[in-house]
Amino acid sequence: MINVEVDKTANESNASVIRRFTKRVQGAGILTRVRRIRYKKREPSAYTKKKFVLKSIARRAVIEELVKLGKMPANPRDAAHKWQKPSTNETT
Repeated sequence: MINVEVDKTANESNASVIRRFTKRVQGAGILTRVRRIRYKKREPSAYTKKKFVLKSIARRAVIEELVKLGKMPANPRDAAHKWQKPSTNETT
């Protein structure tokens, strides 16, 4: 751990001491290290990964069933073009 120390001279104001201290802290990289530790994203545990995979497998099975029943298009990206409203100038 790096300790930052600043001594006040006789003719120096409190504001300049605080300014010098903050510059030293920035230069030492203490704040960046603390923030990196604070906001670090944890790696998911094996159990969490397993739950996510099982959930996605179940979701995929439901979608496949809906596609077989014809309630959902096989490729959702093509569905946007296929299921557009008919234009108003077409005659029926």
